[in-house]
Amino acid sequence: MTLLLAAVIVAITLGVTFWASKRNTSASDFYVAGGKISATQNGIAIAGDYMSAASFLGITGLIALNGYDGFMYSVGWFIAYLTVLFIVAEPLRNLGKYTLADMLVYRLKDPKVRFYAALSTITVSTFYMIAQVVGAGSLISLLSGGALRAEVAIPLVGVLMIIYVVVGGMLATTWVQIIKAVLLMFATIVMTVFILARFGFSFSNLLGQVEARNGVEYLGAGVKYKNPLDLISLGLALVLGTAGLPHILVRFFTVPTAQDARKSVVWAMVLIGAFYVMTAFMGNAANVLVGKERIVEANAAGNMAAPMLAQYLFGGPGTTGGEFGLAFVTAVAFATILAVVAGLTIAASTSFTHDIYNGVMRGGQASEAQQFRVARLATVAVGMVSILLGLLAKNQNVAFLVALAFAIAASANLPVILFTLFWRRFNATGAVWGIIGGLTVTLALIAISPNIMGIDPPEKTTARRPIQANAIFPLENPGIISIPAGFALAALGTLLGRRREQDERDFEEMQYRAYTGAGVDGTVAAHD
Repeated sequence: MTLLLAAVIVAITLGVTFWASKRNTSASDFYVAGGKISATQNGIAIAGDYMSAASFLGITGLIALNGYDGFMYSVGWFIAYLTVLFIVAEPLRNLGKYTLADMLVYRLKDPKVRFYAALSTITVSTFYMIAQVVGAGSLISLLSGGALRAEVAIPLVGVLMIIYVVVGGMLATTWVQIIKAVLLMFATIVMTVFILARFGFSFSNLLGQVEARNGVEYLGAGVKYKNPLDLISLGLALVLGTAGLPHILVRFFTVPTAQDARKSVVWAMVLIGAFYVMTAFMGNAANVLVGKERIVEANAAGNMAAPMLAQYLFGGPGTTGGEFGLAFVTAVAFATILAVVAGLTIAASTSFTHDIYNGVMRGGQASEAQQFRVARLATVAVGMVSILLGLLAKNQNVAFLVALAFAIAASANLPVILFTLFWRRFNATGAVWGIIGGLTVTLALIAISPNIMGIDPPEKTTARRPIQANAIFPLENPGIISIPAGFALAALGTLLGRRREQDERDFEEMQYRAYTGAGVDGTVAAHD
């Protein structure tokens, strides 16, 4: 049944993809759907893009296994949109054309900035994508009863996402995300109603049973993150990282105006806020109804808590209702993964084609046909890399993997975005230092953290760390160090960099356009 429902969803989304392919007549259509998506549609698509496998599968599992510490992911990811709404959305839409690099180059006018901004975009998208394909592997393994292992499931998802983007471009990606967001909200609302009915429509009763099963400490901090700095570091990465996520930022170029960009964020926040509140119900209910032992048995990282919860809510294992619940939620989660990986893939391939190939290598002179061809080749390359990395990380929790992508975005992209918008002295040297420094520090700290290094017991057979040695950096998320380092390096590069006479005029021109939208059409191309 699960395979049938998943096949129906795939068939519908593939139909949308081929419909969209007939409307891709230019590079703008492929990259940003021609800027013709309405604010409401874009807001739902942003929510669909944001409510990823990490949100649905990872957070539910983290709450089920770790209580309050797991719920902090929900809090951080929702609050993050305030930064996007008040600081980033409108200026980005007014200054950019297709990518984050467009906004930076509009003011700084240096091809090196474009290149390194594209490199950061591809790095963040790749880390984020790993989490999605890992979630797909867990899902398909569960729904097939273990017959299809992650080694088969992950390449399958990779092939589907390549088809979505190569054939349909941003328009297809947008509608796949809208379909997925509607299905996911429907599934979580139904599950939440059933959960409340089980516990007398009282969240207190639910928490009381969680406390009785796990102890009162489960409802407070410290179950997963023994060191308070770990939780602070995670919170910084989650709250600040969204404003630097390329696949979210690129969505603001799909709407006609900056006002529509702001409205999109409001729509997204309503849906995302409601969804993350419901993760608290789902995670705690999974702990009580399914039990930590069964969740870990199905998947050591807890990624299968939500589908297993649905099975118990609708009748339990072996019943018709239970199997339908498992099938439906698993199919929706599969659609979630397909939608998000499509958004990540097009963000990465657009950045490579528009910024590196056309902007740097061809000096902005590549033809439409050349850009189409390179964009499709880049899509295939991104898909292949994500498949390989997903296979290497197949036993990790997907929410945790995405948190690392947020740390990279907050450390490498956010400092440069904020300094570009608000610091008059900021220059291209500062941008390059900030991007390279933020990327390097974050990746280096991840490499020497408990994520990669650690001594696992000999009897451990899953999720063994690549380096069997004591971790040098003690925190799982590097945000508390890497984010200040990104800001500091961007500031230091600016102070050491050469000041140009026109820097002052460029800043004034940038601010005027960022907050009025004057001269939006065609201006970026003139400065490439």
